[in-house]
Amino acid sequence: MSTKESISNLTDVSLKITKQLLTTDGKDKNMVYSPLSIQVVLWLLTAGSKGPTKEQLLSFLKSKSVDELNSLSSHLVPLIFADGSTRGGPCLSFANGLWVEESVSIKPSFKKVVETVHKAAIKQVNFRTNPEEARAEVNAWAKKATQGLIKDVLGPGTINNKTTLIAANAIYFKGVWSDPFDASETEECRFYLLDGTFVKAPLMRSYGDRFVKVFDGFKILKLPYEQGEDEKRQFAMHLLLPDARDGLPALVERVCSQHDFLDCHRPEPLVPVRLFKMPRFKITSGFEASDILKDLGLVLPFSDDGELTEMVESPRGKARLIHKSFIEVDEEGTKAAAVTVDDIQFSLHDDEPTKMIDFVADHPFLFFIREEMTATVLFIGHVLNPLERR
Repeated sequence: MSTKESISNLTDVSLKITKQLLTTDGKDKNMVYSPLSIQVVLWLLTAGSKGPTKEQLLSFLKSKSVDELNSLSSHLVPLIFADGSTRGGPCLSFANGLWVEESVSIKPSFKKVVETVHKAAIKQVNFRTNPEEARAEVNAWAKKATQGLIKDVLGPGTINNKTTLIAANAIYFKGVWSDPFDASETEECRFYLLDGTFVKAPLMRSYGDRFVKVFDGFKILKLPYEQGEDEKRQFAMHLLLPDARDGLPALVERVCSQHDFLDCHRPEPLVPVRLFKMPRFKITSGFEASDILKDLGLVLPFSDDGELTEMVESPRGKARLIHKSFIEVDEEGTKAAAVTVDDIQFSLHDDEPTKMIDFVADHPFLFFIREEMTATVLFIGHVLNPLERR
């Protein structure tokens, strides 16, 4: 399978998770998450599984083999997540971590893949007698990896003396708009909610040429981040704005149900925009991803006839996938971070527009952050109420 096809499948899985999340747990609140972070942890689980469990994971990830996933990881991570801040581009970081009960032996084959392909730091800890200390260590790791944006990914009591292994991924992104907003132009405006009421929220305002295109029922606009001297990557936020003020649910259904929707609906080229408004917003989200995946047919815990026995010397296990994300968007740019933690417990026995366009995001919209060269989606979310703080 080519890298392009693998990334297309990666996006398909991302949108499948997004549809489930935004129509269930995230239906009535602002939401942001990193589908890439969740899938990276699933890559780690796949590398340590065999039998029906491995086949189930590969099927869900739309991949033919562990080697295919390893190849994708080896290609994407150094390309996308190299820090570009010293060259005038976005600040990025990406980390994988593995914490294993000290009384359990890690299988050499799994250890090799984890260290060489996924670049994960492995640490032996004492879950049996001091699970709270291990929990604090994972939280400290996540806080450091996300520049302090995500402080407590694991709450009290989430780790206990049955925990055998924790696999985690952390992603951090900080980008400055290539064409920043003028803060003096930001003003209080009406933002219409899905129920027809409205709130007064600060909407940033801009004019001039933008990457925007009008489609049937919605508009899409791309906001590039400052690229600096990096010619191999280009990050951008995309806003998908339904024409109808209450049209977001239908737009989510449409975006997430059509193969290659994002590639088929590109806001190119630059066109004159008469008025562009969008709200500042800050979102913190957290959910148990294993519940979302279960609804999509990927059952965690795993069945007894297909366990994660390629990781450690243990007969059977269960797993909880916890995900927390953060995003802040303002006049200067974007800060975003995500952490996915897998707690595994074992029992040890169209035509281009030519007219002037308005793009006024004064009602609920969908957004995503993507690396444009590879079309890899890092973060996805929706804004229902920019004043909401959860």
